[in-house]
Amino acid sequence: MTLDEKAKLLTGTGMEGFSGDIAVVGETNGLVPGAAGTTCPIPRLGIPSIVLGDGPAGLRIHPTRDGDTATYYCTAFPVGTLLASTWNPELVERVGEAMGNEALEYGVDVLLTPALNIQRNPLCGRNYEYYSEDPVVSGKMASAIIRGVQANGVGASPKHFAANNQETNRMASDSRLTQRALREIYLRGFEIVVRESQPLTIMTSYNLIDGVYSSESRDLLTTVLRDEWGFGGMVMTDWFGGKDAAAQIRAGNDLMMPGLPAQHDSIVAAVNNGSLAIEDVDVSVKRILNLVLASPRFKGYAFSNKPDLEAHARIARQSAAEGMVLLENRGALPFSAAVKNIVAFGITSYDFIAGGTGSGDVNEAYTVSLKEGLTNAGYNLDADMAASYEKYIASENEKIKPDTINPLAAAMPKVRMSEPVPARAEIARLATRSDIALVTIGRSSGEFADRRLKEGDFLLSAAERNLIESVCREFHAAGKQVVVVLNIGGVIETASWKDLPDAVLLAWQAGQEGGNSVADVLKGAVNPSGKLPMTFPVDYMDASSSANFPYDYQASVSTPALLPGNNTKTKTELVRNVDYTDYEEDIYVGYRWLDTRGKAVSYPFGYGLSYTSFEYSAARLSKTGGVFTVSVNVTNSGAVGGKEVVQLYASAPPSTLGKPAQELKGFAKTQELKPGESQTVTITVAESDLASFDEARSAWVTDAGTYKFRLSSSSRNVRATLDAVVERASEIKTHNVLNPREPLTLLNP
Repeated sequence: MTLDEKAKLLTGTGMEGFSGDIAVVGETNGLVPGAAGTTCPIPRLGIPSIVLGDGPAGLRIHPTRDGDTATYYCTAFPVGTLLASTWNPELVERVGEAMGNEALEYGVDVLLTPALNIQRNPLCGRNYEYYSEDPVVSGKMASAIIRGVQANGVGASPKHFAANNQETNRMASDSRLTQRALREIYLRGFEIVVRESQPLTIMTSYNLIDGVYSSESRDLLTTVLRDEWGFGGMVMTDWFGGKDAAAQIRAGNDLMMPGLPAQHDSIVAAVNNGSLAIEDVDVSVKRILNLVLASPRFKGYAFSNKPDLEAHARIARQSAAEGMVLLENRGALPFSAAVKNIVAFGITSYDFIAGGTGSGDVNEAYTVSLKEGLTNAGYNLDADMAASYEKYIASENEKIKPDTINPLAAAMPKVRMSEPVPARAEIARLATRSDIALVTIGRSSGEFADRRLKEGDFLLSAAERNLIESVCREFHAAGKQVVVVLNIGGVIETASWKDLPDAVLLAWQAGQEGGNSVADVLKGAVNPSGKLPMTFPVDYMDASSSANFPYDYQASVSTPALLPGNNTKTKTELVRNVDYTDYEEDIYVGYRWLDTRGKAVSYPFGYGLSYTSFEYSAARLSKTGGVFTVSVNVTNSGAVGGKEVVQLYASAPPSTLGKPAQELKGFAKTQELKPGESQTVTITVAESDLASFDEARSAWVTDAGTYKFRLSSSSRNVRATLDAVVERASEIKTHNVLNPREPLTLLNP
């Protein structure tokens, strides 16, 4: 290959819809219209382009094509946070298989999923794509998706590697954190993924880590990812990520996407002037070629453009229902046989939110609203109220003018319209002719912007609070019950109002079958078994990262600001939490902080109610060759069938490093247990899983002593405790890399 051909292979063919500095390099964008990008072909050598497609909730391509009467819809699956709430890797792997099959049949070779960044703060705009505040949950769920996708011969690309935990100024923000926090929290999920599912590719993040772009960090991409973890695949940038193409190649970032002419030129120039070794170029070329050789397109797969969307919709519906979390229930759910007539309040009852915006969006054929789902389940919804809401929604939508100038505007989250509140007399009248009331609260978010600590976002708006209070007052006065459904992508404040309704169902953003899935749970066709993969704090500022997050920053969005390398501020001009963010909470993210401090929470990590109850018995522990095996019998002690998630937390003996009160080390979900039925659940924990990272020794260190293993149904509900003895301390050495450039002032737990 010539140097020109090599440089072309290292840069993609551009991005559809952009011009100027973001010009198309190659001519392959039209292979699968709407796909995220393509690699550059080398026809002389028989090297084809391969196609890369978003995303985390299902494949995103254009649903229609010019001059073509066929449609190319994809399935909108539940968002990542909902899938994580199932705590069921086997089910999530089936979702991955369906996602990968659609990619295969539509001619996409790499699916850009999963997104497994840590939910460091409740207000990150992309938390809906991410799995958890805990790296074990994140790693296990992401591994399941990858196994499912790659079972089709399609590559998966876990992202965003690493420490991409805010959207504000995401292409120039510096994540400043300790080696320990990076290793234990922000890299741990990716390490689990590499070791357990062998993804074909990994996508680097936009941000800097302690002053170095992640895509330009050899310490991260070569020393840790490849030398320590054994990753053998290809690394690509996020779209337009990083600044210096030659530095990216030297670091071990092989492919620049979507590709810019300037990147090609800079690689050629760097080789010619000796600042980039041709050997480094050749290594990256070989990795890309290996991916091309493994691709369905190179192998000549005859994709059909006709995946089984009906079968995939059934998987979407099942997984969505299993991941919904029952937060409150005072006898309102499941609906009794007497419930026939329902009145649904709230815009989102009729305009259900399937998923977030940006790369996590999907062009699906339909979205089942809550109204439609309840009607499908045989309930009668108040027609007058439905007509009133639908008229209001149509009127408000007419006022929204699409942005035809900014090509990124379509990916931005839309501002939710104001919530109308019916008059008190109208609500009272509806209470007399309805059996029960539903109030749906909706939230949407996505790329480019974080959520805000304000009414209508983290907090209920005044109208939403008024609506819940008014409906509860009038329906309770009539002896009727009220259920609140949360159609949201991330945590909101619940402590101040959760006791008003009779039940609260956290439906998340459930994909295209969302309304049917909610109805399945409300009716009792599915017993909710979802558990929270994050904590709901009482107050936003209770979260350990809140003082170090741009919760009150008003960002403006323009194309130049979104591109890398445009931050020319001097050190004194840098804005805290925008140009840089200090991770002062260190390893104490989410429940690790709140449980250690004994802080009251609205809902704890791992929490979720059921329509039945479960008893734990006969907990026992054995040890073989440095691996603990923990078993417990779980019995359905209630009146209906259901599933239970057993969570294993470890509390360490006193350590000079300082440890959280407890950390999740494993989990397992039972099968559907009939009333009275039991199942023995087994969880294994290696001694090395108990290690903490000792920066002074550049090693993972497992202290000797007695660890408390807590079998729990949430981080705050311990069912059994066992002593696990580590007789000898041990350590696993690592490279001394990724040191922070400046010391951090850390919070005191």
